[in-house]
Amino acid sequence: MERGTLQHVPRSIKSSTDMQFKDQFLQKLKYAKRIVFFTGAGISAESGIATFRGADGIWNKMKPEELANFDAFMKNPDLVWEWYQHRRDIIHKVQPNTGHFAIAEFEKFYDVTVVTQNIDNLHKRAGSSKIYELHGNIERNYCVDCYESYNTPNFELTNTAPRCEKCGGLVRPDVVWFGEMLPQDELESGDKAAAWSDICFVVGTSAVVYPAAYIPMSAKKGGSYVVEINLERTELSRSVDYSIYGKSGEILPQILEQAKNLRTDL
Repeated sequence: MERGTLQHVPRSIKSSTDMQFKDQFLQKLKYAKRIVFFTGAGISAESGIATFRGADGIWNKMKPEELANFDAFMKNPDLVWEWYQHRRDIIHKVQPNTGHFAIAEFEKFYDVTVVTQNIDNLHKRAGSSKIYELHGNIERNYCVDCYESYNTPNFELTNTAPRCEKCGGLVRPDVVWFGEMLPQDELESGDKAAAWSDICFVVGTSAVVYPAAYIPMSAKKGGSYVVEINLERTELSRSVDYSIYGKSGEILPQILEQAKNLRTDL
């Protein structure tokens, strides 16, 4: 495919122990310089993190929309803060999986950018160095009044909403809530990286929620070879160059091995 065209030849394969990848994809992998990984909840689920609506216990009785918004926080900050503490506890008990580690190791061979919709910090923990977080990061917090940052592990977390040491304002999680805009600098930087990429991997997300869904669209319009890695077909499947169905923790390490062999031959 020539850069700038939108034509594609969709083809899908099933995950297996020893995968056979499409020749066109291997050629792209061999000569690519810039790679973007656009990741969603699917890759984190393989680490044991339930989706946003999958919280257990008492939280099943409440809708996420009733907790993850600014008005709810200001009305009952301790309740919302406790919910995010519950989510932090879950995240702190899990580890990055082989998919996260493979993405980080791709940096040995390419200029890699991670654009993620996840707030769990697992990409950073796995070693990725260039990450744009479209929905924020649960490990970060800030004051709603003066915007002073309060980040873990140096910030002591309790089950009640903390107050800012400088101005006394409420400290909230640095995540994007319902009704809030995505951080424009992160979105614009991720979009630019996608547009300039040679390969864009869409991992563990159906990529249908905007504005985040513009990332694979920008990659496609820029002439990038778009590869979808998901457990099953999604609405995005009809628009990508190549779909690989299976667990990203199994597929990405095998793609990495192919890249190692291909790049050694250059």
